[in-house]
Amino acid sequence: MPQAPRDEWVTVDGLSFHYRDWVGSGQPIVLLHGLASTCHIWDMVAPILAQDHAVVAVDQRGHGESDKPNDGYDIESVTKDAIGIIDKLGIEKPLVVGHSWGGSVALNLAVEAPQSVKGLTWVDGGMINVSNRYPSIEEAKVEMAPPDFTGVKVEGFLDRVRTRHEQNGMPPGVAEIVLANFEILEDRTIKARLSRDNHLRIIEGLWDHKPRELYAKVQCPVLIMPARQQNNLATQERGQRRLMLVEEAEERLPTSKTVWLEDSIHDVPIQRPELVAGLINDHLAGGFFS
Repeated sequence: MPQAPRDEWVTVDGLSFHYRDWVGSGQPIVLLHGLASTCHIWDMVAPILAQDHAVVAVDQRGHGESDKPNDGYDIESVTKDAIGIIDKLGIEKPLVVGHSWGGSVALNLAVEAPQSVKGLTWVDGGMINVSNRYPSIEEAKVEMAPPDFTGVKVEGFLDRVRTRHEQNGMPPGVAEIVLANFEILEDRTIKARLSRDNHLRIIEGLWDHKPRELYAKVQCPVLIMPARQQNNLATQERGQRRLMLVEEAEERLPTSKTVWLEDSIHDVPIQRPELVAGLINDHLAGGFFS
């Protein structure tokens, strides 16, 4: 079994970034979380990967325990952060795994620093095209804005999370991972670690991010792992839209493979960690990223 992770910090361009080092050895893997999440989204996937690989999970700018400046939330700046972290930690040719928005950062990283990356894995992400989905940035910010957690008590929040996640068949301990996205204030209410203003700045950055223009520039193999629930009528429209995005990526990426995560929700790293980790391990062992 892997050792318990070490919580560490590294400074890049004057900003402090928190990361979890899972103390493994072998092929380096860098895990990037999604919007309004933290490195803890990987707390169930990382220990499985760390049995055979050297695994690091990062809190990106504005998130978790990393610094939270009021600027630099465009994809280029966040990508520069990731490249700087990889360089500072001396990580050579990692497989970069990105969940949701983290996949978008991974995509741009592979284009900006192709020599630094062995391969990419997108876990229900990497293909976000906000400007193609919404008619204006104002509407995108309304639709993608975070919930208002003002006055929400931690106990009630945890009860709701546990109930919802039990319905999705999630394992125990998930509520605590979700709670890592928040600070607990003195009055026992919660406050999102990613501020609303910085959340909206990331949406503005995604508005300017055009993944279809980047696909052809990616030199490394890309494992696409989109989640879907084919039997859920409520998600069929979203699933059709995602299928179109996957087909576009497959057509334009020089080297890619798609494995659909069936019966899975967006937060599949905490819903089905064994599936996510198993597929990554299989494709590393099978030479897909060689």
